[in-house]
Amino acid sequence: MFSKMFVATFKCRKAYIFINRVKALQISFFHSSSQDKVVEICSREQEVVIALGSNVGDRLQNFNEALRLMKKAGIHITRHACLYETAPAYVTDQPQFLNSAVRAVTKLGPHELLSAVKNIEKQLGRTAGIRYGPRPIDLDILLYGRYKIHSDILTIPHERIWERPFVLAPLIDLLGSDVDTDDVASWHSLAADHGGLFESWEKVGGEYLVGKEGMRRVLSVGNSLWDWSCKTSVMGVLNLTPDSFSDGGKFQSIEAAVSQVRSMVSDGADMIDIGAQSTRPMAPMISVEEELDRLIPVLEAVTRMPEMGGKLISVDTFYSKVALEAVKRGAHIVNDVSAGNLDPEMHKVVADLNVPYIAMHMRGDPSTMQNNENLQYDDVCNQIALELHSKIRDAESSGIPAWRIIIDPGVGFSKTTKQNLEILTGVPKIRTAIARRSLGLSHAPMLIGPSRKKFLGEVCSRSVATERDPATVAAVTVGVLGGANIVRVHNVRDNVDAVRLCDAMQKEKKS
Repeated sequence: MFSKMFVATFKCRKAYIFINRVKALQISFFHSSSQDKVVEICSREQEVVIALGSNVGDRLQNFNEALRLMKKAGIHITRHACLYETAPAYVTDQPQFLNSAVRAVTKLGPHELLSAVKNIEKQLGRTAGIRYGPRPIDLDILLYGRYKIHSDILTIPHERIWERPFVLAPLIDLLGSDVDTDDVASWHSLAADHGGLFESWEKVGGEYLVGKEGMRRVLSVGNSLWDWSCKTSVMGVLNLTPDSFSDGGKFQSIEAAVSQVRSMVSDGADMIDIGAQSTRPMAPMISVEEELDRLIPVLEAVTRMPEMGGKLISVDTFYSKVALEAVKRGAHIVNDVSAGNLDPEMHKVVADLNVPYIAMHMRGDPSTMQNNENLQYDDVCNQIALELHSKIRDAESSGIPAWRIIIDPGVGFSKTTKQNLEILTGVPKIRTAIARRSLGLSHAPMLIGPSRKKFLGEVCSRSVATERDPATVAAVTVGVLGGANIVRVHNVRDNVDAVRLCDAMQKEKKS
């Protein structure tokens, strides 16, 4: 009946009024018989999934520019998948691809959306060429609302989803293991397999494929793509504060700081985390200006060190202005103990900087985090996962893609000794709890930082922080065997040995 009524494309507002008269408010498009035209109307916002691929030029910059142009076109991104470097398919004599996907909401009809993404491809230099051949950007509409669409120029779900691991992997990232919305339920029902999208992913190989030749999950940092599954990274701590709980005042001069960095790099550090504001319990906050005065001269000296070639520099700050100035001067990563809680501009600033963002769990601020009210948890691992996920969603909505997020459960921050121990043994539980809401974020690199902290002293009866290094090695070992990817430590040498042994054990277990 409807296919005979709608044989022309109406203007958006007029079509909506007509549909309203026939009491079909929820219908956003019709497909007529082969001789008729597809009719589209403007209706409520629809949730869509769009895949991204690039293998020409600066691949990640192509992604960043595509995301900017999507927003400009009325495609409002709500979630990002992980980033994958994959071998080319179909036409194999070409460079490797970067692949990902986003969930978004839009009021564009399906063919309007197609026109918008084709226009973005054109703006980014895509031209007609070999099918499946090299391209600066490839944008495919995988899913549109709860609808199945078939026309001469558009098929949704995208017809080749089910045979492409490089498409299914990021698509799965955009879901949670719990089916939490009607749209997600409908996407599962549209899958080629009765078990939904998860069964389709498993049929092509599933998580077993990731990390193998031809598909690796990566994070862009510095000038390279980092596959954090290959080895555990060691982050050496450089405190420029006079009141740090462990080594306050020891590295305030440029000479002492440079010497300590040289020592940590020689001992095997992969990253150096430079902090100029103490975040120990009850620490008073200093101003942005004072933090910059401490940080910038040392940061500039460290970036000039020949030994830092191939090493990464992280800035430990909760001030957006400090993060901005540090990245301008060569820092590669922003490490925020508040996950954006202490500076409302942090997420927006980091989004514009295009650098990885370490989001740590903490309640309150350093002066209040150990208050009794901030130590109340029904289930510490589940609540950390829930609260971290909420902050990361805020970061995503500000423009920080999930493929730039590193998660930190915040050992020692608003936690009791018992709760810290639960975190160290509960890394898999934290990932599982995050996965219920976002499978992509559950795969993000995880950092743990138990080094020399008070709870180790309480367990081992060591009141002096520097005497807690053996306990730190034990804590790091437990965390790495549980799935942590980065360890933040003061004593680099001993912990490098610990993580090497852990990595060797895990490699042997997999083989």
